[in-house]
Amino acid sequence: MASAALKVAVAGISRCSRVALLRARSTTAPVHQGVPGSLWKLGRLNHIAIAVPDMEKATALYRDVLGATVSDKVPLPEHGVYTVFVELGNTKLELLHPLGEKSPISGFLQKNKSGGMHHICIEVDDINAAIADLKAKNIRTLSAEPRIGAHGKPVMFLHPKDCDGVLVELEEA
Repeated sequence: MASAALKVAVAGISRCSRVALLRARSTTAPVHQGVPGSLWKLGRLNHIAIAVPDMEKATALYRDVLGATVSDKVPLPEHGVYTVFVELGNTKLELLHPLGEKSPISGFLQKNKSGGMHHICIEVDDINAAIADLKAKNIRTLSAEPRIGAHGKPVMFLHPKDCDGVLVELEEA
């Protein structure tokens, strides 16, 4: 009886709402059901990166106006960017500014004159296992191999067209 009543109630709800309702009712399906636990594990949000047209102005906003602790500006020539990290307690913001003519941030800022969110960075416990698994699932990466990122750890960017329009950076924890 309860099952029939649930079907009638669910019939008028959007597909996304139905899936959420059925998941909430489920007691057996884990949230990470597609990823074997022994292969690799998704961790915490490391940072949200924001491309900024004026690094000094952006740094001053977070430091002087909002009272955040900010790092020094650091050049990362291998990535074509300057970075400043803003500490937020539970995560960080990464301010990005172009370094050189071929910086990927230059192109982003040409399309977004005021700047804006560039990517999110999520930690993984085993970047090589994560990359192999994601490639097997047809998720494209933006480079053939991981590179060393701003925190001195291996990173890999996933193609935004395969990640619902979001540029995702994976960083080994």
